[in-house]
Amino acid sequence: MAKKEKTAVTVNDKEYFLEDMNDKQKTIVNHCADLNRKIETMLFNVDQLRVGKEAFDNMLIKELEEPEVSEAS
Repeated sequence: MAKKEKTAVTVNDKEYFLEDMNDKQKTIVNHCADLNRKIETMLFNVDQLRVGKEAFDNMLIKELEEPEVSEAS
């Protein structure tokens, strides 16, 4: 039977193993990991929002700088 490797968790430059932690510690590790994922997702979303905002700013500038075309026939 293959030996199962333990899951390493590094805290303050010290390595711990998830399998050796108590339930409360495991829960805290899971919260930290989930929050890190959420932060990364939010940063990704902010990047998209900034690019979108810049595109709309540029569209507005272009619209304001172009001479108005009369719609009269």
